Amino acid sequence: ADVNFLPALDVRQDKDNVIVEASLPGIDPEKVDISVENDVLTISGHTEEKKEVKREDYYRKEIREGRFSRSVILPMGVKADQAEASYEKGILKIVLPKAEEAKPKKIAIKAK
Repeated sequence: ADVNFLPALDVRQDKDNVIVEASLPGIDPEKVDISVENDVLTISGHTEEKKEVKREDYYRKEIREGRFSRSVILPMGVKADQAEASYEKGILKIVLPKAEEAKPKKIAIKAK
């Protein structure tokens, strides 16, 4: 299927998580798919076209409609099965706990 637009993304981290935020105003969260495979996060879905307005009736058409998809390589391993997603005020927020091997570890020095 053709992709009509790529949503803007922010990717950041805190001590325990990788956090991805996608700008998806006007999207029904039920029509969004999120997956992680080989440390690649993919967000895809679609918006409904406004059927009551004919395309030729627009003077300007900038609000994006149709299919969207965006993939991003995550900066480190995550526990995808423990990820949580929420949608508020047009922002899809995905919190992915870092895999244990991705967290910094303090190594104790053993004196002899």
